[in-house]
Amino acid sequence: MASPRVFITGATGYIGGDGLYAVANAHPNWQLSALVRSKDKAAQVTAQYPKIRVVHGDLNSADLIEEEVKNADIVFHFADCDHVASATAIAKGAQHHTRERPVWIIHTSGTGILTVEDQRAHSYGIERPKEYNDWDGVSELLNLPADAFHRNVDEIIIGANKQDPTAVKTAIVCPPAIYGPGRGPGNQKSFQAYHLSAAVLKRKKGFLVGPGQNVWHQVHVQDLSNVYLALGEAAAAGGGKATWNEEGYYLAEDGPFVWGDIQRAVAQAAFEKKLIPSPEVEQLNDAQVTEVLSVGVYAWGTNSRGHAIRARKLFGWEPKQPKLIDLIPSIVELEAKGMGLL
Repeated sequence: MASPRVFITGATGYIGGDGLYAVANAHPNWQLSALVRSKDKAAQVTAQYPKIRVVHGDLNSADLIEEEVKNADIVFHFADCDHVASATAIAKGAQHHTRERPVWIIHTSGTGILTVEDQRAHSYGIERPKEYNDWDGVSELLNLPADAFHRNVDEIIIGANKQDPTAVKTAIVCPPAIYGPGRGPGNQKSFQAYHLSAAVLKRKKGFLVGPGQNVWHQVHVQDLSNVYLALGEAAAAGGGKATWNEEGYYLAEDGPFVWGDIQRAVAQAAFEKKLIPSPEVEQLNDAQVTEVLSVGVYAWGTNSRGHAIRARKLFGWEPKQPKLIDLIPSIVELEAKGMGLL
């Protein structure tokens, strides 16, 4: 396609802002439009991207989203992966496309979807051996149980191509624990490690969620954006090297880590910066962790083990940014500054 029309949600968010940065800088000729919910946020976006077309609305603006998807060649849905109405509007907009003029939908999920065993058993802080992958294990990812986090929205996107898989091409990008400074016009920081750091600073003491043996995978936001960029470029080339629909599921990770190691590293960094009196960590039970943060047991106590093989094989994607543990001192410092402690 000559110069694709690209519709983006979540442009002022953490993932979407960095994804927009990667796409806009690599392809200044692409016709970008972004759904933005306020005048202030629109000003942030246009200050960084003067050529972008702002679409004023929010994730509940169903008719607007449907119309934008109808007119787009490529859709990047970076915004809230649990938002049913926006996913439904995207799927509806996709039905206007034909095999002569297909639409490529690149949707963001999250590997919270892989925490289903812990979720069901209410077990936190223990290690589970179950591992997933997006290559020979792709059908398992596309058919995860209905009660898994994010699964209901994944199903809406997956279902968008059922009527005509030649007219609607879908890919789901499923990142694990994300970290690192974003380059977008709005929010530039992530959730899990950042809220953990803030919690330690607030209570003046480090902690473990249970025994702290649970394992997640990690990805730096700037490495993650290169997966979205590769998929966008493949879409612009009529499908390219990417696989779509029943093979369109992409985990994006740079290896595993143990949450207890991160929890200890946060306490150590806070202690070294003289922000807490001791580097020691205390083991908290589920109720105590929930008191610290309502979603704490899920954010820091579950297992989410998924290997990203597809992007490596198809695009030669290789993460190049530092690991999460290497950035803990800077994350603790960022949170301390935000709380007025430094």
